[in-house]
Amino acid sequence: MHIQTEIKTYLDRTQLSVKDADLLNIAHEAAYNAYAPYSHFKVGSAILLKNGHIISGNNQENAVYPSGLCAERVALFYAASQFPETPIAKIAITAIGTEKEVMQPVPPCGSCRQALLEYEIKFGEPIEIIMAGEKGEVYVVKSVSELLPLSFSRELL
Repeated sequence: MHIQTEIKTYLDRTQLSVKDADLLNIAHEAAYNAYAPYSHFKVGSAILLKNGHIISGNNQENAVYPSGLCAERVALFYAASQFPETPIAKIAITAIGTEKEVMQPVPPCGSCRQALLEYEIKFGEPIEIIMAGEKGEVYVVKSVSELLPLSFSRELL
């Protein structure tokens, strides 16, 4: 049973716009190149910048946890280093399970939510998040702040 909330919109993959479906496909392709020998959970992400550039990333694990990095932050930090003054329009996230199929949309972890929120606050513009598994429905939220209520920000420092 699915409970509709105000936070996310549930979509059938056929309901995605062509651009959003393409972004999700780029994230899916990035997941194939993930280095996940420990979790066997390959995550891919794709960020669409406001200038039209797309940056992809995938998770990179290490035997010495937590030395690895999530797919979202790999793409986010690359985008910020190469296009420091360009806002992020949206990010697509998906995963491939090497031991079992991922049937539910994959949300960003808490660290990735906080990192994404930093750039949403920096530019004063919402970052849309598109989340999917290998199959099934897709979740879409219009802003990182919807996934991270009561967030920590620079105003607290």
